[in-house]
Amino acid sequence: MNAPLHRELPATVLDSARALDQVTRQWDGDIVRQLTDYIAIPAKSPGFDPQWQQHGFLETVLRNAAQWVEAQKVPGLKLEIVRLPGRTPVLFFEVESTKSGSTQTILMYGHLDKQPEFTGWRSDLGPWTPKYEDGKLYGRGGADDGYAVYASIAAVQALKAQGKPHPRIVGLIETCEESGSYDLLPYVDALRPRLGDVALVICLDSGAGNYDQLWLTTSLRGLAGGTLKVQVLTEGIHSGDASGLVPSSFRIMRQVLDRLEDSKTGRLLPQSFHCEIPADRLEQVKATAAILGEEVYKRFPWAHADCGGSTQFALPTTTDPVQALVNRTWLPTLSVTGAEGFPALQDAGNVLRPYTAFKLSLRLPPLVDAARAVQELKTLLEDNAPYQAVVTFEGGGAASGWNAPATTPWFEQALNSASLAHFGAPVGYIGQGGTIPLMNMLSEGFPRAQMMVCGVLGPRSNAHGPNEFLHVPYARRLTAAVAEVMAQMP
Repeated sequence: MNAPLHRELPATVLDSARALDQVTRQWDGDIVRQLTDYIAIPAKSPGFDPQWQQHGFLETVLRNAAQWVEAQKVPGLKLEIVRLPGRTPVLFFEVESTKSGSTQTILMYGHLDKQPEFTGWRSDLGPWTPKYEDGKLYGRGGADDGYAVYASIAAVQALKAQGKPHPRIVGLIETCEESGSYDLLPYVDALRPRLGDVALVICLDSGAGNYDQLWLTTSLRGLAGGTLKVQVLTEGIHSGDASGLVPSSFRIMRQVLDRLEDSKTGRLLPQSFHCEIPADRLEQVKATAAILGEEVYKRFPWAHADCGGSTQFALPTTTDPVQALVNRTWLPTLSVTGAEGFPALQDAGNVLRPYTAFKLSLRLPPLVDAARAVQELKTLLEDNAPYQAVVTFEGGGAASGWNAPATTPWFEQALNSASLAHFGAPVGYIGQGGTIPLMNMLSEGFPRAQMMVCGVLGPRSNAHGPNEFLHVPYARRLTAAVAEVMAQMP
C-alpha cells in the first residue's frame, strides 16, 4: 500500500504543472530518441572492455551527450570534455549562478559507461537493440544511468524557463562507474577548485522502491571483489584414472568458501564484515516496508516449475518485508558472478579439471571498510589450503559503502513537496544494495552537503541483467522533482 497522502500540499517554488509539462515534452520529443541512440552503442565500462580506447564506444557516447548539451543553449552553461592521461574521460559542465550573493554549488552526477550484455534477454529484445514499449525503454544502460546527463540538463532548463534564481550548478559525468570509478578520484582532485562549495549533490544513479513517489537513497552497500582460484594439477587428466586420488578443485573450492559463508543460510561468518545498523535507518526500513509490503521480494523474476498442476516458485531468504530490506541493504552477502576452468556443457568430457576459479562479489554493509575487507578475505581464503592446493585470491577492486548525512529541514521539506507535487505521495526513504563509490568521496570532501541520491531503477527494471528498462513516465516526474528541489535550495 502507498503511504497516506497529506491533506495539504506543501508550498512549491516552481509552477509544478508547468515544469512537468515542459520536461514531459522534452522527454517525449527528444530525450527518448537520444537514449534510444545511446542504448544501441555497446559502451561497456573499461573493466569489461580493456580495449575501450581502440573501440571508441565510450568516446562516442560522451561526445554525443556533449553535443546534445551544447545544442540546448542553456544560458550561462559552459561545457568541456576533460581528459587525464591513461584514464577514461569525463564530461564537466558549469552553469553560472543567478542567485544574488550565493556562493554555494549544486553538483549533478551521472555516468555513461555500461555493464556487459548478459544472457536471458526476451527474444524480441537485446542489450544493444533498444525498444520502446508501454512507457518502458528497453536496453542496456538507459536506466543505469545514461539518462542522468539528459535529465540533469532538462531539470536546469525547467528552472530557467520559469526564471527562478538558482545557485551555481556543475555536472560531472564519468565513464568508469561500472568498473568501480577507479578513474574518478583523480578527476575530482583535478577539478576540485572548479567544483566550489558544494552544498547539494544530486546523483541520478540509484533506485526507487516503486514508481508512485520520489525515493531518496539513504545508504549504499560497499563492495569487495576479486578472483578466487584453486589449482591441484598442471593439466587435465582422465577422471577415471585420477578421481578418488586427486582431490577435486571444486570440492576444495567449496571448503574454502565455507570459511566465508554459511551455505545453508547465506550468512557471512566473519563478524568484521558486519556492522550495527543505526537506529534511524531501522525506523526508515520499517516505514518503507509498510509502503512496499510483499513487493520487496515479489519484484524479482523468480524461477518456477509446474508441479502436478500447480506452479511452484523459488523462494526468497525471507518473506518478512522488514528483514528483506535489511538483508539487501545492511547485511554482507556473497555472490559468485563468474567462473573459469569449466568447459561448456557440450564440450565436457570425463576429465578431472586442473583448476576452478570464481569471481567473487562481496557486498558489504555501509559502515564496513572495503579495503580492509579485501585484505581479510585474502588471508581467510588463502591460508592453510586443504591438500596444500594452490589457492590464490586476487582482489579486483574495493569500494566502501555510504550512509547519508542527516537531512536538514529545508532539504526534507523540498523533497516532500516535490514528491507530493509530482507524484501525489510523500517522499520515501530506502537503502540500496548497490555501490556508488563517488558518494563516499563527496561526503568526505563536502561534509556539509546534502545528498539527493535517487534514480529510476524501480521494480523489475533489472539493471545489469536481461531486459533492463527505463520507466519513462517515472523519469519525467523525477526530472521535474529534481528541478523543484534545486529551486528550493536556500
